[in-house]
Amino acid sequence: MSVRLIVRTFSELCITVGALIILFVVYVLFWTGVKAAGATEGQIDDLQSRWARGAVAAPAPQGSGGTPKPTAPPAAPRAYRDGKPFAMLYIPRFGKGWEWPVLENTEVKTLQKGLGHYRGTAAAGATGNFAVAGHRRTYGDPFKDFPKLRPGDAVLLTDGTTWFTYRIEKKPYRTVPGDVGVIDPVPRKSGFDGPGRYLTLTTCEPEWGSSHRLIAWAHLDATQPVTAGRPAAFPR
Repeated sequence: MSVRLIVRTFSELCITVGALIILFVVYVLFWTGVKAAGATEGQIDDLQSRWARGAVAAPAPQGSGGTPKPTAPPAAPRAYRDGKPFAMLYIPRFGKGWEWPVLENTEVKTLQKGLGHYRGTAAAGATGNFAVAGHRRTYGDPFKDFPKLRPGDAVLLTDGTTWFTYRIEKKPYRTVPGDVGVIDPVPRKSGFDGPGRYLTLTTCEPEWGSSHRLIAWAHLDATQPVTAGRPAAFPR
């Protein structure tokens, strides 16, 4: 084989590999986002349609004035069907218009459609730990800005009957995937020292990898019925 043929073959191979890399990058950066947008809109439409028909989870018990009233940890309501949406989550820190459906379970296909509720963790607003996972990058990048979360930030959740306003407790915590205690009813290393109404958000770390996890913990600060309008923490 001549040197010229070897060079030409190598050049063609490099071009082919380069084209494949470009296609992969386009898929990761663009196409997964397109797929997620369509899937997410479908989940929101499904959720709103069910809410319009009155198919919602039973709201967590409340005290007077919307103050959380301690209860025994309930089983997940029947509205929490595997792979189906049951709530909407809003985080003003991530910008006006940031809204994502929450679906039951954290399987791969589920997280391509929205955020995933860890099966077996508490119901929305209930005593225990309502734990949620989401992609940092790809499939709409829902938690792209996760490191920006700060103590006191609002995390707003609605199940169609009630608004739950949670407040971030501390800056995101970095840990390894096997650290499952972060979603315990009283999450380990969160600083919480007893039963309460908590929320945990989890995502991958680093931004384009998955060797670690970022965790953010929040406590329930207030509740109000959806008939009273949106909570004051919403961007105006």
